[in-house]
Amino acid sequence: MAMIQRVLVILLLLSLALALHTTGVQASASDTVTVYYNRACADCLRYIEETVIPLLRDAGYTDLTYKDYINEPENRTELLARSDALGVPPDLQSHLTVFVGDLLILQGHVPEGVVADLLAAPAGAFEHILVYQDKMSGATAYTAWAFRGEPQTYPIEAPIGDYLAYLEEHGDHLAPSTPVQVEDERALLPLVLTTGFLDGLNPCAFAVLLFFIAFLFTIQRTSGTVWAMGLIYVAAIYLAYFLIGLGLMQAVLFTNNHHLMAKIGSWLVIGLGLINLKDYFFPQLPVHLRIPTIAHGTIQDWLKRATFPAAAVGGFLVGLCTFPCSGGIYVAIVGLLAAKTTYLQGVGYLGLYNLAFVLPLLIILVGVGNRRVMHRIRLVEQSSRRWLRLATGLGMVTVGAVILMWFV
Repeated sequence: MAMIQRVLVILLLLSLALALHTTGVQASASDTVTVYYNRACADCLRYIEETVIPLLRDAGYTDLTYKDYINEPENRTELLARSDALGVPPDLQSHLTVFVGDLLILQGHVPEGVVADLLAAPAGAFEHILVYQDKMSGATAYTAWAFRGEPQTYPIEAPIGDYLAYLEEHGDHLAPSTPVQVEDERALLPLVLTTGFLDGLNPCAFAVLLFFIAFLFTIQRTSGTVWAMGLIYVAAIYLAYFLIGLGLMQAVLFTNNHHLMAKIGSWLVIGLGLINLKDYFFPQLPVHLRIPTIAHGTIQDWLKRATFPAAAVGGFLVGLCTFPCSGGIYVAIVGLLAAKTTYLQGVGYLGLYNLAFVLPLLIILVGVGNRRVMHRIRLVEQSSRRWLRLATGLGMVTVGAVILMWFV
């Protein structure tokens, strides 16, 4: 009997210890502070260490976790998933995010007084609240949102009490938010494929491919060799453009303002589209979208070697040199992917974009299995070059406008 009592006492003590441990874990989880930041941003680090951290420690928050989302892409994936789960809209997501337990989300460089007042607010003043101020200096306003109703914007010197009073007065009539829906993701795939195909309608790349194939037939290469070298040429273009996209994505992530880069890219698309339209209506005017003249000779010299490595080098050079002709679409799409997807998802979309980008070249390659067909395609390409510029110009202006109006 004594042994049974001892066992029961031990089990009771273990149960109490487990219960206390669970309570402690839950409490610490709710008090955990997570900072998602760019380690290279000196202003962000200064704001965190000199403004936010002292206020948090004064309020009793001691469990702080720093997560660099630039050098460690998985942290960006986690941040996007956490924001989406809470229903944080993209226009209220900043380059610096601080989650204070389950109560408070600081987006950007929120005024010190606002942070202090929210941390000192009485229990029950709000369930959870987000404050957004994205500028590092010269800010004139901030936005507050309690995940219900519409976000409210106040002058930078206004106390957060103004918004808390607004919540108290209108709270019963403000509809709660819902998590971000997937409609944007469903629309993103057709947008990526469409813009990639449009980007690939490049007369410069068409002309070089047709020149290369015609040269191979001239030196009596077999159809199988022509197709093999053509595929290597197209694959090298794909590789060059894909690597450019990865570089752009890293640059956009480093700027910390993904939506701004998408907007800049969209306006750049519109500008390049207008240049294409100018080339159709006023071809004699200066400024044209084409492979730089200095690169033509180098590309042709490589392709005239008529070897598999030379085809790869020539295609890679064409991929690099055609980017200035239509890179605005690419910049806009990469900015959009950086704002709407995780890093790995963005890389996957880049792969699909570039498949659509080289699809017009693959279609041409399939159609040039014999010299007669190839000759006709060259004649069609030369005669329809101006019409193609008109079509791509109109398409680029439309794409830029669509991204601006519905995606950023």
